[in-house]
Amino acid sequence: MGPQAGSPYNPGPYGPYAPYGPGAGPGAGPYGTPAPTTNGLAIASLVSGIVCCLPPLGLIFGLIALPQIRKKNQTGKGLAVAGIVLSSISCLLMVVGLATGGFGEAWKGFKEGMDEAARSKSAFSLRKGECFAVDGTLESSTTDVEIVDCAKPHDGEVVGGFQVTGFDAWPGEDAIDRLAEERCAEISSTYAMDNWAIPEHVWDYYYIPSRQSWRTGDRTVTCALAVDDGEPLKGSLRADATTLDADQLHYLQNLNRVENAVFEEPDEDADEDFAANKAWAARVHTAIVQASKGLKSHQWPGASAKPVAELVKELDAAAGKWDELGTSADADAYWETYDPAFDALPEDLGADARAALGLAPPTEDGESA
Repeated sequence: MGPQAGSPYNPGPYGPYAPYGPGAGPGAGPYGTPAPTTNGLAIASLVSGIVCCLPPLGLIFGLIALPQIRKKNQTGKGLAVAGIVLSSISCLLMVVGLATGGFGEAWKGFKEGMDEAARSKSAFSLRKGECFAVDGTLESSTTDVEIVDCAKPHDGEVVGGFQVTGFDAWPGEDAIDRLAEERCAEISSTYAMDNWAIPEHVWDYYYIPSRQSWRTGDRTVTCALAVDDGEPLKGSLRADATTLDADQLHYLQNLNRVENAVFEEPDEDADEDFAANKAWAARVHTAIVQASKGLKSHQWPGASAKPVAELVKELDAAAGKWDELGTSADADAYWETYDPAFDALPEDLGADARAALGLAPPTEDGESA
C-alpha cells in the first residue's frame, strides 16, 4: 500500500512534505542535513552469515564494515556484529564437521537427495527408451514416476508417444482412450519387434492428458510396455533397428506380419459374423504370402539359411489352407477348414530359424532374453 495522505513521506505537487526543516524525511531537501546511510558491507556481512555456505566472507565483510561505520558516521553496526557472530558460528561448525566427517555425510545426503529429485519425472515428460518405477499401481492415476536404469528392476519402459489432434475442445477420456489404445499398440510393435522376448505379464499402457492438463495445452499421450501384477522387468524390451542386426530385423519384419494378422481375429465367430471372419482369414493368407516372399528375397547367413528355407516351405503350405478358409462358401465350410488352417501354420513360427539368428524366446523367469 502506498503512503497515506498527510504522511511526511507522501509526495505533494512540489516534492516531499516539509522538505526544508530538520524533520524532513529520508532523502534531504535542498537545505536539509543528509540522513546517515547504512554501510553496504554490514548488510553483506549479515547476508553472508545467514547463508551457511559463505561464512568466511561474512566474517571478513563484518570486520571491514565496523571501522568504516565509525569513520563515515554510518548506520549498520548491529548488522555487522550480527554477521560476524553468525559467520563465526558457521565457521566453527564447518571445522567441526570436517574433523568428524559430519560435513561429508551431510553433503552426501544432499547429493543423494538431488540425484533422487533428478530421477523423479512427470509421467507426461518421459522419453522413448526410458525405464521407470511407479509408487503404487499402474492402473491408478499417476503423475510422477522415477527414472531407473533399465538393467535394474522396473515397472515399465517408454516405447514412444504421440500428440492428440483433431479436437478443438476436450473430447473426454473415452475418446482419447480409444485413440491411445490403437496408436500405442502400433508404436509398441515397432519398438519391441521381438514378440517372444516380451513376458506374458507385460501389457501396453499409456498416460493420457487429463481435463485439467488439456486446458494448459497438454496433448501428449505417452505409450509404455509395463507390468502391473507380477515380477518387475529387468532389461530393456527394445528390439528395433537400433538393437537388431539386418538379418534379425528382416526376419521379424516378415514373421510379425503373420503373427499380427492372426492376432486380429474377430471377437464374434463365423456363426455370428461370417463376413468378418472370412475377411480376416483372407488377410492372414495375404500376410503369409508376403512373409514367404520376404524371406525368399533375403540372403541368409551361415547356419540360418537351412531353417529359414524350411520355414518358407511351411509357410507356402499354410498359405493354401488359409486361402481355402478365406474363400469359404458358408459358415459350415469355414469351420471345416478352420482347425486345419491353424494346424498348417509353422510350429512356434520358426523356432529353429529364430535360434539360428540369435532371437531366443523369453527366459523362464519372465525376464527378456
